[in-house]
Amino acid sequence: MSASQLNFVLLEISNQLSDENLEKLKFLVRAQIGKQKLEKIKTGHQLFEALSERGQLADDKTDFLSNLLRQIQRNDLADKLNNLETQSRDPDNDISDTERAKLSIATEVIGQHLGKNWRKLGRKLKLSEVKLDSIATRHPTDLEETAVELLKEWKKIRSAEARAEELIAALRNCDLNLTADKIEERPEFEILR
Repeated sequence: MSASQLNFVLLEISNQLSDENLEKLKFLVRAQIGKQKLEKIKTGHQLFEALSERGQLADDKTDFLSNLLRQIQRNDLADKLNNLETQSRDPDNDISDTERAKLSIATEVIGQHLGKNWRKLGRKLKLSEVKLDSIATRHPTDLEETAVELLKEWKKIRSAEARAEELIAALRNCDLNLTADKIEERPEFEILR
């Protein structure tokens, strides 16, 4: 996503924040920004600018703000921010058809079998704790959706370099060999090798 696209969405979000929302956000970021600077902040876009200056918000780094918005129960605004990121980066665009098919099979199997070990796999795939928390907030009770969302985020990060073999290796490194075997044993997956 471009900086201008992000700024447009941030301005929209700022306009939709109530005074109470802004105060809650300021409370949540007091450790990152500091009391003196926070006292001068009167609008959402001023807060977003301060977060940008401190490296907490950029066109490729919106998870922190998204998580904050969810913590103050403004899921609508967090979704607006996440939708911009999703629209701007479709991870499937740069992947070959064969690899896309293999990743699709892997995603389906992992979604069905990963369960409560999704965070462990997320860490092996080098997703940040903020990203993992954001996923947990979006899908607090549905483990299959949580696993699918985890893999979407991983594919966004890895882009054209996303490979089913990397997922299988990460599963094995997490001692989730049964799930890795289920992917490799799928007839469709074996044909694609």
